[in-house]
Amino acid sequence: MFMKRNNRNVKYSNRRGQTALIAVALIVFAVLLVAYSSAFTVDEAEQAVVVQFGAPVGETITEPGLYFRVPFIQEVKRFDKRLMSWDGEPNQMPTVEQQFIKIDTTARWRIVDALKFYQSVQDIPRAQSRLNDVLDSVVRDKIAESSLIDIVRSKDWNVTEEDLDRAMAGEGDEETLLQKVKTGREALTKLILETAQKQMPSYGIELVDIRIKRINYVESVQQQVFQRMIAERQKMAEQFRSEGQGRAAEIRGETDRMIAEVKSEAAREAEVIRGQANAEATRIYNEAFGSEAEFYAFIRTLESYRKSLGKDVTLMMGTDSEYFRLLRSGDKPSSPTDQ
Repeated sequence: MFMKRNNRNVKYSNRRGQTALIAVALIVFAVLLVAYSSAFTVDEAEQAVVVQFGAPVGETITEPGLYFRVPFIQEVKRFDKRLMSWDGEPNQMPTVEQQFIKIDTTARWRIVDALKFYQSVQDIPRAQSRLNDVLDSVVRDKIAESSLIDIVRSKDWNVTEEDLDRAMAGEGDEETLLQKVKTGREALTKLILETAQKQMPSYGIELVDIRIKRINYVESVQQQVFQRMIAERQKMAEQFRSEGQGRAAEIRGETDRMIAEVKSEAAREAEVIRGQANAEATRIYNEAFGSEAEFYAFIRTLESYRKSLGKDVTLMMGTDSEYFRLLRSGDKPSSPTDQ
């Protein structure tokens, strides 16, 4: 009986020890879970705001390090401290001359006061939406107060005659290009930035820079501008083509004149050479036949035979004709006149 009671006591003690061990383990786990849930870190590129039931608690955490919060009650909202980009949608805007153009802008911004940023816009998507409203409004107002020449050109850009020739500008284009720039694109961009920056502190945002990426006419005006440019280029092409044809005709005329002169000079020299050759040939004939008159008469007689006596030729003359003297005998004619 006593042994049985001891065994029961031992078993009871073991169970109590196991229960206590489990309880201690649970307590340690709970403590670790609470410690883990309450601790958080902030790195160099972040800033944080602790929120309890949706309301900010304490100041903005801007320095990197280890921090603590009330677990399960407080939440940490993290925000990037680095520069972020904003790209607006291209919008149609009128200039001071009521010329509708399409403006595409971009900006760089960052969060400088996370607490105010959270209280005003809460997160990045809402901040981008607010930037759309503010920046588009400021850009539209400043574009409406500016002329097209101030929007597209710098104030220190002076158009020269070489620029006009390089651009092949027409008469209307020259007048536009030679207009005096009052403010210029850089000053306009700076004015837009300064105006928009005044509205950013209330959102905890710093607007660092804003730029106009692209300027273009609206589609309806683009077609008119393109058609006018095509017509001007075609007109210039016709002018160049006409000048080229005129120059080609001039070159062909000059070439024909030079060819005629060369041919005339060549013909004259040929006639002179031919005359000199004939004179020289005559001289040589005279010298040769003058020294041998009988031989010359004999050769001339043979040549006359060759020319007059041939196929289908009939001669009617007496047998005692002097023309056949050489045929009747081997005697040579006495002189050329005897023929």
